Amino acid sequence: MSNSVTVGWEITSEKLCPSGHEAVNEFALASKSKVHHAFSRWPLLVVLLIGLWCGRAQALPTYVLSPGDILRILVFKNPELSFDVRIPESGAISYPLIGSVPLAGLSLPQAEQKLAQMLRDGGFVVNPQVNILLTQAYGNLVSVIGDVTTPGRYSIEAAGGRLSGMIAAAGGISARGGDIVVVTGTRSGKPFRREVDVVKMSLAGGAGEDIDIFGGDTVFVNGAPMFYIYGQVQKAGQYPLQRGMTVLQALATGGGLTGKGTQRGIVRHRRDATGKVKEEGVGLDDDVQDQDVIYVKESLF
Repeated sequence: MSNSVTVGWEITSEKLCPSGHEAVNEFALASKSKVHHAFSRWPLLVVLLIGLWCGRAQALPTYVLSPGDILRILVFKNPELSFDVRIPESGAISYPLIGSVPLAGLSLPQAEQKLAQMLRDGGFVVNPQVNILLTQAYGNLVSVIGDVTTPGRYSIEAAGGRLSGMIAAAGGISARGGDIVVVTGTRSGKPFRREVDVVKMSLAGGAGEDIDIFGGDTVFVNGAPMFYIYGQVQKAGQYPLQRGMTVLQALATGGGLTGKGTQRGIVRHRRDATGKVKEEGVGLDDDVQDQDVIYVKESLF
């Protein structure tokens, strides 16, 4: 006679690890899913493994349902009440027999309890067993827009939850993108905005700039600052502004002076704080800022 025993557990958050339901629910694809484990002499090992798994599940943050989330609602022995639904912008789904059910802002266990209570109170199901599976999480998505290779919405998990990962998920900053990234969202219920210098973030000691990103955030990559140069230069036009660029470097970017150009006839046009354009003569070592216009005059001799 074999000493081994096969034991089956029904994987539901209420029976296996109640307080860790929000993490376990995604793993439990249906209330009838089972785990079979054979053991002969140490059943305590199985209990310890389950305890470790539940402990990890309870350590994960509770997911809060948001508009756009797609749910699979399962009501045991009531297939007519089981279906897939998307939470609309109003935050309330339309459910058979019950009508409008507000779910946005609830955790998965809270949403299950709410539906079960409403079915019970309405006399529609005597003892409803409701499971809700999150099949697509809008609340875990971050919008990455601006000058990136592939703008779009990306999951926090796929990007590692950090700003650098979100930029990488969008294919990186495009050739026309700048060094400043603006992150907006909410923190503790209050509006949040932060500008991050990605060059500083990438250098040694700049790890603190690689901030955490949360669901619903927007990452905007600014376009690169530009300057304009025209007049007696080889290649007049618009060019990306490099950090610390001088007038001499701007001239080199424009291909240098023509035979008629003169270094003594360089004029810089720059807007002041009031938005008025100021014209001034500059030397080769003077700085160049975003949206500056440099004009090289023709030599008189």
